[in-house]
Amino acid sequence: MCDKMSQTIKWGIVGTGKIAGKFAEAVRISQVAELLAVGSRTQPRADQFGQQFDIPHRYGSYGDLFRDNDVDAIYVATPHPFHKQNAIDALNAGKAVLCEKPFTVNASQAKELIETARRKNLFLMEAMWTRFLPPIVKLRELLAQGLIGELRMLTADVGYRSGWEPDSIVLSPELAGGALLDVGVYVISLASMVFGRPSRITGLAHIGSTGVDEQSTAVLAYDEGQLAVLCCAIRTALPNEAMIVGTEGSIRLHREWGAGSKISLSREGKEDEIIDLPCAENGFVYQIEEVAQCLRASRTESSIMPLDESLSIMDTMDELR
Repeated sequence: MCDKMSQTIKWGIVGTGKIAGKFAEAVRISQVAELLAVGSRTQPRADQFGQQFDIPHRYGSYGDLFRDNDVDAIYVATPHPFHKQNAIDALNAGKAVLCEKPFTVNASQAKELIETARRKNLFLMEAMWTRFLPPIVKLRELLAQGLIGELRMLTADVGYRSGWEPDSIVLSPELAGGALLDVGVYVISLASMVFGRPSRITGLAHIGSTGVDEQSTAVLAYDEGQLAVLCCAIRTALPNEAMIVGTEGSIRLHREWGAGSKISLSREGKEDEIIDLPCAENGFVYQIEEVAQCLRASRTESSIMPLDESLSIMDTMDELR
């Protein structure tokens, strides 16, 4: 594990797809991280990715990556069904783990993964990168100040129109495709951050010809009467906005709220405020900084994205499905 006083966490990446590339770019611009190694299922792919991102250690198997003693932390960027085993293998090798969302494909897998990390006293976190963006950090501050009164309702959506590629990850049942696991986890995580664990869960989905949910809507209810109405889609472009409504006002996260910069604060009897919070070009850098802070402080999980909450989110998605 890394030297607690070190300013640099040495990372290894499992997987070489699009999301792995975005993470690699973020590490390169981070002041607290170094991209040391990559593991792929084949040596040529590891070499290609390593050359693209100037990664010195390139492995044609995940196991070889996990055995690299110079690596402090592993980022799991493989397709959804492989998250659990890849992350457990990394933990068993003594590595800290940042596992791409969704954490796993169901709650039982998430529970097993969490139990492994806790048994080994190693850091583990779901890579819910939106939690660490400046607008979401500001949202938590505004809610904590009680500026919009008692919270009553949340509406949020996230969706895009993917190309028609039936064998693609997002449309493949074998690879745990579908809107809920691909992007719905973002809005469910947002509702969890604002309201906590729901007491009642219901929803509807359109199942496409490949057998995955192409679009869906969930309604979550909470013990004190709050409601969250959440929409997600992979074949329908949605506004990608969110609104939290309280008894004395509302907060709006503007278009592309998962990566955007503007928040509107509306309160009775006062002029609306627009708060502009510019984000880094690659928003993954903020979660990389969170992992570095946790590792330097010898914490085994993040207080901003705790493991029990990741498990609760998986429970919610299991019930919806």
